[in-house]
Amino acid sequence: MTETAAIPTDVHEVEPGPMHGHVTATGISNEKLAMWGFLGSECLLFGGLISTFLLYKTRAAGGETPHELYDIAFTSISSFVLLMSSLTMVLAVSAIARGDNRATRTWLATTALLGTVFISGQVYEFTEFLNEGYGYTHSPAWSAFYTLTGFHGVHVTLGIIMLLSLLALSLRGRITHDNAEAVEIVGLYWHFVDVVWILIFTVVYLIK
Repeated sequence: MTETAAIPTDVHEVEPGPMHGHVTATGISNEKLAMWGFLGSECLLFGGLISTFLLYKTRAAGGETPHELYDIAFTSISSFVLLMSSLTMVLAVSAIARGDNRATRTWLATTALLGTVFISGQVYEFTEFLNEGYGYTHSPAWSAFYTLTGFHGVHVTLGIIMLLSLLALSLRGRITHDNAEAVEIVGLYWHFVDVVWILIFTVVYLIK
């Protein structure tokens, strides 16, 4: 007669740790995967806009091209401000990961403020160009310039709205260590607009 091996009854089941969102087959949550997919589509959008600018940047219809009126020093300072906001965003993600809600709010607010300074600089630049008589429909070169930089400005503005929304939710106690991924996802978006600006600044302002 064959004896059946005894099954131990003292096996301890290990409960899984807290999960942020529903994990997909890729090992990341649906929310983060959706953001990566969205950013991928944005790469195509900005790729098309940059290509269009390169094609039309010299077609100024007898007037001055955008490159002839740039204030490189001013735009460089504005660009530095935006790049510094990536550092403060990293600090916000780090703070929420260790459960420091007060520091998270501070760095989120700082990031939003730096983004606002950048947008203010862009509005000032546009205003100066308009005062010189170079509007959106002045020539293909100016249309391509306003479209490319304007679209990026809209993306930065949306990022600021996201940051302020996170700040408001944190003040209400709805953003904590348990759902820290929300801050990380917004951070991905913010880093994306910063990296895109590096490319735009190089192509539009530095390369003739």
